[in-house]
Amino acid sequence: MTEENVVYVGNKPPMSYVLAVTTQFNNGANEVVLKARGKAISRAVDVAEIVRNRFIPEALVDAITTGTEELPRKEGGTTNTSTIEIVLKK
Repeated sequence: MTEENVVYVGNKPPMSYVLAVTTQFNNGANEVVLKARGKAISRAVDVAEIVRNRFIPEALVDAITTGTEELPRKEGGTTNTSTIEIVLKK
């Protein structure tokens, strides 16, 4: 898997990420990884489901990895943020 096949999910509408994933698959990628953290996790799950149910029915969820990242805070110190990686395979 190359860095090109990673889609970072943030605050944009889900359909913009769906477009990015379907473009990756249409350009010949065998797998695409959705990465998100914090409040964007539910959006990443939505994107994976929209891709599977509406656009690329043959895409399968290969793996889901959850974790925690320590991020620096503006006030000093760190805060823990949840992360998710969803691997879609064709």
